[in-house]
Amino acid sequence: LFGLLTEFVHQAFSHQCKAPDCPELEQSRAVARRFFDALPQVQEDALTDADAAYEGDPAAKSRAEIISTYPGFYATLVYRLAHLLHRMGVPLLPRMMTELAHSDTGIDIHPGAEIGRWFFIDHGTGVVIGETTEIGDRVTLYQGVTLGALNFPHDAEGRIIRGTKRHPTIEHDVVIYSEASILGGEAVIGHHSVIGGNVWLTDSVPPFSKVTTKSTIALRTRQEPVS
Repeated sequence: LFGLLTEFVHQAFSHQCKAPDCPELEQSRAVARRFFDALPQVQEDALTDADAAYEGDPAAKSRAEIISTYPGFYATLVYRLAHLLHRMGVPLLPRMMTELAHSDTGIDIHPGAEIGRWFFIDHGTGVVIGETTEIGDRVTLYQGVTLGALNFPHDAEGRIIRGTKRHPTIEHDVVIYSEASILGGEAVIGHHSVIGGNVWLTDSVPPFSKVTTKSTIALRTRQEPVS
């Protein structure tokens, strides 16, 4: 595994370099060593994700079931491994890893996002977490949640300005229900908040907030046909 990772990292570095500035193989070995040294911490964080899923889903029978079968756990684990390589400056490979998980699960997590511990994605299909998203501890997302960019800033020549904070910040102990969209780098969801399903947010909300869409209930007459 160490040899394979060294080879993949070296190929990723070599793909984007220009001779004679291409890295030596030993540099790729050093990255692989750092990656393997960090695996115990990844395992510890991943087990908190499994615990969060067990505590958050009454259908879960065991932590083994979650680790073996839950797409949200799998996508998050791949993200945590890819995020390690991303932080080490490895190009291409981290994004390839998360896009493979995206293909398998329908959950799109950019390896550049910052995600805390005890993270739980329930069901998961359609979840999108953008590159500059920051997520605290004990956060739960349901299917279809988008943590995305509101718009893309451009320079005077019309080119996209890269490296800016484009995606929201989600503080600790937040629950975001299905199909909610939270957009923009200035949006901060305060800790211990609940964001209801189908909510569209581009502004910040304070801690302990509850944000919902307003439902309208109207009684039908007995003669009114069902459309």
